[in-house]
Amino acid sequence: MKKQNCWEFKHCGRQPSGANAAQLGVCPAATAASANGINSGINGGRACWAIAGTLCGGVVQGSYATKVANCMNCEFFKKVAPEEAAGYQTSRQILDRLK
Repeated sequence: MKKQNCWEFKHCGRQPSGANAAQLGVCPAATAASANGINSGINGGRACWAIAGTLCGGVVQGSYATKVANCMNCEFFKKVAPEEAAGYQTSRQILDRLK
């Protein structure tokens, strides 16, 4: 089964050429090439909680430090770790890679 990226799971339409990209802008998670492949995602699509400027609940989120509490309650965030099992990259690993 194909693993979903955040924009597929959330149906936000903010990926390049997505339904809401022109109106709301392309999400930084969808274009974060430095995060490509993390947790089997396209760009930052399976590491969105570590990417600054993503949209959640209609509000642009800030840095990891300011948004992590919200992200930890997100159903997508809770879905990724069990899907990745032993290959799961933690927030610390992701942030170190994105430096």
